[in-house]
This record gives sequence, C-alpha cells and structure tokens, in this order.
Amino acid sequence: MRSSMNSTASSPVVTTRHGSDPVRSQPTQYTRTQVMRIWAAAALPMAALPWVVAPWFADRLDGPAAGPRALLTTLTAGLAWQFALVLILVRREQGSVRWSVLKDALWLRAPRSPKTGRVGGLLWLVLVPCLLIFGAEELIPAIPPAAGHDLPAVLGSDAGTQLLSGSWGWFAVIAAMAVLNTVLGEELLFRGLLLPRMQGAFGRWDWVVNGLLFATYHLHMPWAIPTALIDTFALSYPSRRYRSAIIGIVVHSAQSVMIIAVTMTLVLS
Repeated sequence: MRSSMNSTASSPVVTTRHGSDPVRSQPTQYTRTQVMRIWAAAALPMAALPWVVAPWFADRLDGPAAGPRALLTTLTAGLAWQFALVLILVRREQGSVRWSVLKDALWLRAPRSPKTGRVGGLLWLVLVPCLLIFGAEELIPAIPPAAGHDLPAVLGSDAGTQLLSGSWGWFAVIAAMAVLNTVLGEELLFRGLLLPRMQGAFGRWDWVVNGLLFATYHLHMPWAIPTALIDTFALSYPSRRYRSAIIGIVVHSAQSVMIIAVTMTLVLS
C-alpha cells in the first residue's frame, strides 16, 4: 500500500477564499485501486475478527462470559485499527497529524452551502432529515443475525448481562468502542478520509460509491448490509454535498448514544 499511496501524493491542500471564510481545494485524489485497498484494509480485518479471531480467543479465556468478552475485545481492536489507518494515511499525505491539518484533510468542519458558500448556521438543520432517515432504518424488517455474533443480542443475553452487571470496566470498553465506531473509526475513515478523495475516480457519483463501500464493509455483520445501504442518503450524500464529515459523525453517533445508554442500564442493574 505504501508505494501506491505515495505515487499520487501531492503537496498539502492550498487555501483560497470565499468572502472571509477559507475554503480548501480538493484533497489529493485516490485511484479506484487505492480506494479499494483502503476499503479492504478496514473491511477484511473487521470481518476476520468476530468470525475467526473472537471464537479462537474465547476458547482461551478463563471465567464466565468468554464469548462476549472476546467479541467486545476484538471488535474494539478492529475499530481502533481504522483510526490508526486514517492517521497513517493522512500523515503520509500531509506530513502531519496536527489538528490544524486534520480538520481540513478530513472535512472536520461545519457544513458549507454549495450554492452560497455560507458556513454553519441554519445549515445544521440538515441533521434533522438525516437523523430521521437514519432512525427509520430500525423500522425496516432485518435479516436475522447469526447467533453469538450480533453484539446487541450478545450483550442482552444472560452471559452479557452477567458480564456487564456492576462492571464499569466493561462499560468503559463499550463506550470506547462506540466512540471508535461512529467518531474515530468508521465515519472518520469513510466520510473523512475516503469521501473527499473519491471524486477524481468516481466523479459526481462518489457519494453513491462511498455508500456502497460502507454498506459492504459490514462483512462482520452481513445481515446489516441491506439496511446499511440507506446510510448512503443519511451519511454519504449530506457529507459530500456540504463537505462536512461532522454531519456523518453526528448522525451516526445517535447509534452510539443508544448503545451507551442501554449498556449503562445493564451495568446499573
């Protein structure tokens, strides 16, 4: 991956101006091969961890709730790897991972109107329909998950309840996993790193391809792929239209809030 990524590396994005607000030019663009390599670097480890590594790890753990412990540990490790992957690739491209660099390189900024150039303000109202679309996914009949591999079902099982009851340590693990999932992991990778760099390879349909890649990334929970396709409209499209990965982060984080809230009730039970 190093040689291919370096082959298209260029100088950091340059600043132009629209009124009084700085606008960054298009980031370094990836080829289709590079996009797929980065997708594979995230999706394949995540697929292997719950289906291969977690069962192997559980067999070697002592004590109760070995399955839930192994699943939580491996999924958290996979999401942490995605965060590390983003930092590695931004460091290669930009030469730095300082916040001042990251916020422009990963679209970590307020939404900008594509018509007027206005930033923030009422544009944040775009979160409302996005959250409604994201929440509507829960109303769609889902494919039954595989036993022992669906995290919410595992945590709600007798073994999961036993593991979490009174355990603030495991609550901290789940909270960290939730943050990695929707802030530092999946969203930072797909809407922060990939989406700004896909237009050169996919043109005006970059957001559609981004949504397809995000859905099929869920090899670790393939029953969620059909409903994850809807995230194309709740996460990829608005993030692309308003050039703000924060939109995807906020909308996706609604899921994390629910996970943390349910986990806390189990810890306190």
